[in-house]
Amino acid sequence: QVQLVESGGGLVQAGDSLRLSCTASGRTLNSYNVAWFRQAPGKEREFVATISWSEIISYADSVKGRFFISRVNAKNMVYLQMNSLKPEDTADYYCAAGGSGVSPNNYAYWGQGTQVAVSS
Repeated sequence: QVQLVESGGGLVQAGDSLRLSCTASGRTLNSYNVAWFRQAPGKEREFVATISWSEIISYADSVKGRFFISRVNAKNMVYLQMNSLKPEDTADYYCAAGGSGVSPNNYAYWGQGTQVAVSS
């Protein structure tokens, strides 16, 4: 069993940056693919980025070139660096593990989410 806790969200202005952190406990993340998803009010949860256990990375087209995912296995943490934020990035951001791909249905473990709000 893996417990995930997100942090780093907040209210920022368009063009600003934020770094989200996902901290794992219970088991090490070394052998897990980890993904970030987000969910805006009234919308479905959508894929943002993923990093595999072997550090293969992919991004949603909407964040490519602005968001960067990384992991530090020694700290059992995964990060999402978000640059050039836009109002449409406003959402609750979730860390997920124990799965693969872009569908949230594929992942077994979820954090509670951290809120990101971007004002124009």
